[in-house]
Amino acid sequence: MASSKTKAPEQTFEEVKYLRQLAENHTPVRVRLSDNQEVQGVVEFYDTGFIRLTREGEPNLFLFKHDIKYLYELAAPVATR
Repeated sequence: MASSKTKAPEQTFEEVKYLRQLAENHTPVRVRLSDNQEVQGVVEFYDTGFIRLTREGEPNLFLFKHDIKYLYELAAPVATR
C-alpha cells in the first residue's frame, strides 16, 4: 500500500465559501453547540472567530466557532424580519 507524500492543506477556505452562501441566500440553519444545546436562525454575519445568528422573535446570537459542534441547513424557511 503506497502512502501519499503530500499533506492535506491546513486551510481549504471552503468554510468561508459555505458561510458566505448561507448568508447571501438567507438559508435557515440549526446549530448544535458543544453543550448539545441547539439554536436556529439565519447566518447574518461571520468572521474568523464567530457567526451571528439572526432569529425571529428572539434575540440575535453571536456564537463563537469553537463552541459549535456542527450546523445544518433547514428545509423550511425561517423569517428574519
